Amino acid sequence: MSNRRDFLRNVSFLTAGGLLAGNVGSLHASTTTSSQAAAAKTIGLQTYSLGQELFKDVPGGMKKLKDMGYTNLELAGYSKEGKIGPVEMMEFKKMAEDAGLKITSSHVNPAVREFSKETFNDIKEFWKVAAEHHAKLGVKYLIQPMMPKCESHADAAFLCEVFNASGAIVKEAGIPWGYHNHNMEFKRVVKPEDAAKPGNPWMPKGDQIYDLFLKDTDPSLVFFEMDVYWTVMGQNDPVEYMRKHPDRIKVLHIKDRAIFGQSGMMNFEMIFKQAYANGIKDYFVELEGLKDGMSQFDGVKGCVDYLLNAPFVK
Repeated sequence: MSNRRDFLRNVSFLTAGGLLAGNVGSLHASTTTSSQAAAAKTIGLQTYSLGQELFKDVPGGMKKLKDMGYTNLELAGYSKEGKIGPVEMMEFKKMAEDAGLKITSSHVNPAVREFSKETFNDIKEFWKVAAEHHAKLGVKYLIQPMMPKCESHADAAFLCEVFNASGAIVKEAGIPWGYHNHNMEFKRVVKPEDAAKPGNPWMPKGDQIYDLFLKDTDPSLVFFEMDVYWTVMGQNDPVEYMRKHPDRIKVLHIKDRAIFGQSGMMNFEMIFKQAYANGIKDYFVELEGLKDGMSQFDGVKGCVDYLLNAPFVK
């Protein structure tokens, strides 16, 4: 995920089209929120949003997040030694709970970037350890947030095999296993036998990797956490995906180009409307970009203020 901000600098041309833009520009979140609004809404935060700022003072940071209006956390930075960044997992949990926050999800990546038959056993052993650690932590979800190398239908089929095996291992520990997308999953791969066939100039050839993942993973073993912003960046509609796959997309990442509601790119009202129609109960704020001079904590406060003041967020 280290290249996210570099990618953002290269996609400004998309804003001109207002991809999925709704009438959100008129909704100006105030810089302060009421305790009544905070009490009424359950809002999660992906801790990646805070970067290294979080670890300067974890107990103090947890209190800040609770005071802002956050209620739940999705972790980033897990290591197989049982730590979140430099902090022991159970110590991190205590810091969060002491501040009144609940850890409900965690993003975890196997150490290998390229999945292969040779590394398959290593991946399975990794998930056994990760599942054991997170069962002690008491999370509702364990989610892989990055796509390994995938250049063909055969690659996608093998990744689905690995995902199903990973999901089975984590399920044994009593935790559902999920997959989180970026924009890369919306790249198309073409079967060799179709490569030379004439195509429709208005319809790209091949299948989107994300669609293959949805088709070839076992619904009893793998669910999907849709990142609505990266879906838009992949030139797809998150609302349409939620409508088509209500039983597979269980959790959302709510995200904008920077602080919510300022870009005009994201139709959050329609996204939340469809999420509620699907019965989705859990979502996590993730902050991607910031204006110069702002801290990460300033940024996540701007995001939660927007959600607390948005009439379409329950």
